[in-house]
Amino acid sequence: MKRNIVIATVAAAALITGGTATALATTGDDESAAKQSSVQVKDNDRKDDDRDDADDAAENTAEAKAAKVTAAEAIKAALAKTPGTAVSAELDEEDGGLVWGVDILKGGTWHEVEVDPGTGKVLGTWVDKDDDGDDAADAARVNSALKGASTSAEDAARAGADKGTVTSVDLDDDGTAGAWGVETTGAKGAESEWNVDLKTGKVTADRHDDHDSQADQADDDRDDQAEDGSDD
Repeated sequence: MKRNIVIATVAAAALITGGTATALATTGDDESAAKQSSVQVKDNDRKDDDRDDADDAAENTAEAKAAKVTAAEAIKAALAKTPGTAVSAELDEEDGGLVWGVDILKGGTWHEVEVDPGTGKVLGTWVDKDDDGDDAADAARVNSALKGASTSAEDAARAGADKGTVTSVDLDDDGTAGAWGVETTGAKGAESEWNVDLKTGKVTADRHDDHDSQADQADDDRDDQAEDGSDD
Protein backbone atom coordinates (compact mmCIF):
# COMPACT_ATOMS: atom_id res chain seq x y z
CA MET A 1 0.00 0.00 0.00
CA LYS A 2 2.06 2.91 -1.22
CA ARG A 3 0.60 6.16 0.07
CA ASN A 4 3.56 8.17 -1.18
CA ILE A 5 1.79 11.02 -2.97
CA VAL A 6 4.55 13.57 -2.39
CA ILE A 7 7.50 11.77 -3.88
CA ALA A 8 7.43 11.35 -7.66
CA THR A 9 8.53 8.19 -9.45
CA VAL A 10 12.28 8.01 -9.89
CA ALA A 11 13.08 10.36 -12.77
CA ALA A 12 13.53 8.57 -16.06
CA ALA A 13 17.19 8.21 -16.96
CA ALA A 14 18.51 9.73 -13.72
CA LEU A 15 22.22 9.40 -12.98
CA ILE A 16 23.95 10.00 -9.69
CA THR A 17 25.81 13.32 -9.63
CA GLY A 18 27.10 15.98 -7.30
CA GLY A 19 24.49 18.60 -8.13
CA THR A 20 22.24 20.39 -5.67
CA ALA A 21 18.53 20.44 -5.05
CA THR A 22 16.11 20.92 -2.19
CA ALA A 23 13.36 18.48 -1.23
CA LEU A 24 10.23 20.08 0.18
CA ALA A 25 7.06 18.66 1.68
CA THR A 26 4.20 19.69 -0.59
CA THR A 27 1.14 18.07 0.95
CA GLY A 28 -0.41 17.27 4.30
CA ASP A 29 0.19 19.04 7.61
CA ASP A 30 3.83 19.98 7.91
CA GLU A 31 5.54 18.57 11.00
CA SER A 32 9.14 18.97 9.92
CA ALA A 33 10.04 20.61 6.63
CA ALA A 34 12.11 18.28 4.48
CA LYS A 35 15.81 19.07 4.24
CA GLN A 36 18.15 18.56 1.30
CA SER A 37 19.19 15.00 0.55
CA SER A 38 22.91 14.27 0.48
CA VAL A 39 22.42 12.02 -2.57
CA GLN A 40 21.63 14.02 -5.70
CA VAL A 41 20.51 12.92 -9.15
CA LYS A 42 20.24 14.69 -12.46
CA ASP A 43 18.03 14.12 -15.47
CA ASN A 44 19.41 12.58 -18.60
CA ASP A 45 18.34 14.47 -21.73
CA ARG A 46 17.30 11.29 -23.51
CA LYS A 47 13.54 10.97 -23.87
CA ASP A 48 11.63 7.91 -22.67
CA ASP A 49 11.10 6.75 -26.26
CA ASP A 50 14.85 6.71 -26.80
CA ARG A 51 15.65 4.68 -23.70
CA ASP A 52 16.46 1.00 -23.81
CA ASP A 53 17.04 -1.78 -21.30
CA ALA A 54 20.69 -0.79 -20.93
CA ASP A 55 19.67 2.74 -19.90
CA ASP A 56 17.23 1.41 -17.32
CA ALA A 57 19.79 -1.04 -15.95
CA ALA A 58 22.43 1.69 -15.66
CA GLU A 59 19.98 3.94 -13.82
CA ASN A 60 18.90 1.18 -11.45
CA THR A 61 22.50 0.26 -10.68
CA ALA A 62 23.54 3.87 -10.04
CA GLU A 63 20.65 4.51 -7.68
CA ALA A 64 21.11 1.24 -5.80
CA LYS A 65 24.82 1.94 -5.30
CA ALA A 66 24.14 5.51 -4.19
CA ALA A 67 21.84 4.35 -1.40
CA LYS A 68 24.31 3.55 1.36
CA VAL A 69 21.42 3.25 3.81
CA THR A 70 19.39 0.08 3.31
CA ALA A 71 15.61 -0.12 3.23
CA ALA A 72 15.60 -1.79 6.65
CA GLU A 73 17.81 0.93 8.12
CA ALA A 74 15.62 3.65 6.60
CA ILE A 75 12.48 2.08 8.11
CA LYS A 76 14.18 1.84 11.50
CA ALA A 77 15.22 5.50 11.36
CA ALA A 78 11.72 6.58 10.31
CA LEU A 79 10.09 4.65 13.16
CA ALA A 80 12.54 6.16 15.66
CA LYS A 81 11.30 9.59 14.56
CA THR A 82 7.62 8.67 14.20
CA PRO A 83 6.63 5.51 16.12
CA GLY A 84 3.86 3.44 14.58
CA THR A 85 3.54 0.74 11.93
CA ALA A 86 5.67 1.06 8.81
CA VAL A 87 3.51 0.12 5.83
CA SER A 88 5.82 0.89 2.91
CA ALA A 89 9.26 2.22 2.04
CA GLU A 90 10.48 3.28 -1.36
CA LEU A 91 13.70 4.69 -2.80
CA ASP A 92 12.65 7.63 -4.93
CA GLU A 93 13.63 10.98 -6.35
CA GLU A 94 12.37 14.17 -4.74
CA ASP A 95 13.23 17.50 -6.35
CA GLY A 96 16.59 16.26 -7.60
CA GLY A 97 17.54 14.33 -4.48
CA LEU A 98 17.30 10.61 -3.80
CA VAL A 99 15.31 9.78 -0.66
CA TRP A 100 13.71 6.92 1.19
CA GLY A 101 10.00 7.65 1.56
CA VAL A 102 8.49 5.67 4.45
CA ASP A 103 4.74 5.53 5.12
CA ILE A 104 3.83 5.03 8.77
CA LEU A 105 0.40 4.39 10.27
CA LYS A 106 0.14 5.81 13.79
CA GLY A 107 -3.26 5.17 15.29
CA GLY A 108 -5.59 6.25 12.51
CA THR A 109 -3.20 8.87 11.11
CA TRP A 110 -0.83 8.41 8.20
CA HIS A 111 2.63 9.95 8.30
CA GLU A 112 5.20 10.38 5.54
CA VAL A 113 8.84 10.30 6.64
CA GLU A 114 11.78 11.04 4.35
CA VAL A 115 15.14 9.50 5.19
CA ASP A 116 18.45 10.42 3.59
CA PRO A 117 19.82 7.33 1.75
CA GLY A 118 23.36 8.61 2.20
CA THR A 119 23.39 9.40 5.91
CA GLY A 120 20.33 7.71 7.42
CA LYS A 121 19.13 11.02 8.89
CA VAL A 122 15.45 11.94 8.80
CA LEU A 123 15.01 14.78 6.33
CA GLY A 124 11.41 15.59 7.18
CA THR A 125 8.08 14.20 8.32
CA TRP A 126 4.46 15.28 7.93
CA VAL A 127 0.89 14.03 8.13
CA ASP A 128 -0.15 12.49 4.81
CA LYS A 129 -3.84 13.01 4.09
CA ASP A 130 -5.55 11.22 1.22
CA ASP A 131 -7.26 13.67 -1.13
CA ASP A 132 -10.13 11.19 -1.48
CA GLY A 133 -10.70 11.03 2.27
CA ASP A 134 -10.02 7.30 2.46
CA ASP A 135 -7.57 7.46 5.36
CA ALA A 136 -9.79 5.55 7.79
CA ALA A 137 -10.60 2.86 5.23
CA ASP A 138 -6.92 2.50 4.34
CA ALA A 139 -6.02 2.16 8.01
CA ALA A 140 -8.68 -0.50 8.51
CA ARG A 141 -7.39 -2.52 5.54
CA VAL A 142 -3.83 -2.37 6.81
CA ASN A 143 -4.80 -3.40 10.34
CA SER A 144 -6.80 -6.30 8.91
CA ALA A 145 -3.95 -7.44 6.69
CA LEU A 146 -1.37 -7.25 9.48
CA LYS A 147 -3.52 -8.92 12.14
CA GLY A 148 -1.52 -11.83 13.50
CA ALA A 149 1.52 -10.97 11.37
CA SER A 150 4.94 -11.56 12.88
CA THR A 151 6.97 -10.13 9.98
CA SER A 152 7.28 -6.33 9.88
CA ALA A 153 8.23 -4.15 6.92
CA GLU A 154 11.73 -3.90 8.39
CA ASP A 155 11.93 -7.70 8.67
CA ALA A 156 10.77 -8.03 5.06
CA ALA A 157 13.42 -5.58 3.90
CA ARG A 158 16.14 -7.56 5.65
CA ALA A 159 14.87 -10.83 4.20
CA GLY A 160 14.66 -9.41 0.69
CA ALA A 161 18.22 -8.10 0.90
CA ASP A 162 19.44 -11.64 0.28
CA LYS A 163 18.02 -11.32 -3.26
CA GLY A 164 19.59 -7.97 -4.16
CA THR A 165 19.45 -4.31 -3.15
CA VAL A 166 15.97 -3.63 -1.81
CA THR A 167 14.44 -0.51 -3.36
CA SER A 168 10.84 -0.93 -2.23
CA VAL A 169 8.81 -2.68 0.46
CA ASP A 170 5.04 -2.53 0.22
CA LEU A 171 1.91 -4.12 1.66
CA ASP A 172 -0.82 -4.98 -0.84
CA ASP A 173 -3.66 -2.48 -0.57
CA ASP A 174 -6.58 -4.89 -0.74
CA GLY A 175 -6.38 -5.82 2.93
CA THR A 176 -6.09 -9.55 2.20
CA ALA A 177 -2.35 -9.63 1.61
CA GLY A 178 -0.47 -12.60 2.98
CA ALA A 179 2.91 -11.12 2.19
CA TRP A 180 4.99 -8.01 1.84
CA GLY A 181 5.91 -7.09 -1.71
CA VAL A 182 9.63 -6.42 -2.06
CA GLU A 183 11.42 -5.04 -5.13
CA THR A 184 15.16 -5.54 -5.59
CA THR A 185 17.84 -4.41 -8.00
CA GLY A 186 20.59 -6.84 -8.96
CA ALA A 187 24.28 -6.15 -9.52
CA LYS A 188 23.66 -5.47 -13.23
CA GLY A 189 20.54 -3.39 -12.71
CA ALA A 190 17.93 -6.10 -13.26
CA GLU A 191 14.76 -5.55 -11.22
CA SER A 192 12.96 -8.41 -9.47
CA GLU A 193 9.88 -8.70 -7.28
CA TRP A 194 9.47 -10.97 -4.26
CA ASN A 195 6.89 -11.89 -1.67
CA VAL A 196 7.84 -12.12 2.00
CA ASP A 197 5.28 -14.05 4.04
CA LEU A 198 3.71 -12.00 6.83
CA LYS A 199 3.90 -14.86 9.32
CA THR A 200 6.92 -16.95 8.38
CA GLY A 201 9.15 -14.38 6.68
CA LYS A 202 9.76 -16.82 3.83
CA VAL A 203 10.86 -15.19 0.57
CA THR A 204 9.39 -16.42 -2.73
CA ALA A 205 9.41 -15.08 -6.26
CA ASP A 206 6.41 -12.96 -7.20
CA ARG A 207 4.54 -15.18 -9.67
CA HIS A 208 2.29 -12.30 -10.67
CA ASP A 209 5.41 -10.40 -11.75
CA ASP A 210 6.58 -13.39 -13.78
CA HIS A 211 3.17 -13.62 -15.45
CA ASP A 212 3.22 -9.91 -16.31
CA SER A 213 6.71 -10.21 -17.76
CA GLN A 214 5.66 -13.15 -19.93
CA ALA A 215 2.55 -11.28 -21.08
CA ASP A 216 4.60 -8.20 -21.94
CA GLN A 217 7.04 -10.35 -23.91
CA ALA A 218 4.17 -11.98 -25.78
CA ASP A 219 2.78 -8.55 -26.66
CA ASP A 220 6.20 -7.46 -27.91
CA ASP A 221 6.49 -10.59 -30.04
CA ARG A 222 3.07 -9.96 -31.59
CA ASP A 223 4.01 -6.35 -32.32
CA ASP A 224 7.24 -7.48 -33.98
CA GLN A 225 5.39 -10.00 -36.11
CA ALA A 226 2.85 -7.34 -37.13
CA GLU A 227 5.64 -4.96 -38.14
CA ASP A 228 7.39 -7.68 -40.13
CA GLY A 229 4.14 -8.45 -41.94
CA SER A 230 3.59 -4.80 -42.83
CA ASP A 231 7.09 -4.58 -44.29
CA ASP A 232 6.48 -7.45 -46.70
